[in-house]
Amino acid sequence: MATRHQARMAVVSLLYAYDLGNQTISDFSDEILEEKKIRNKQRDFALDLFKGVTDHLEEVDEAIIKHLKDWDFDRLGSIERATLRLGGYEIMFGELDSAVIINEAIEVAKAFGSEQSPKFINGVLDAISRDK
Repeated sequence: MATRHQARMAVVSLLYAYDLGNQTISDFSDEILEEKKIRNKQRDFALDLFKGVTDHLEEVDEAIIKHLKDWDFDRLGSIERATLRLGGYEIMFGELDSAVIINEAIEVAKAFGSEQSPKFINGVLDAISRDK
């Protein structure tokens, strides 16, 4: 059975595709999650996160943009943007402690992002959590 961490990694993949212009990715999200063996409760968790981020995209992006220091939102890598969107959404609208969410986002950034991604993700999400 998949873990919540694996579900979050799958959500970042979905958000990455969404960010690259595949706005219909949600039509195929069940198949994509099944391929990644994200099933049952974790599938529901992943779909809720994906839908939550896309439903609140403008608010989440505004929070991210507010805390980018000397960096242009449009210049962010798609993986970093997807990871920040997921983490930002969970901080702003979720029930978990911000430290847990930030730690998860750092782990995702280590797996998918560049060498500098974890530190960058940590800084932005920490700033968002202080606004909460």
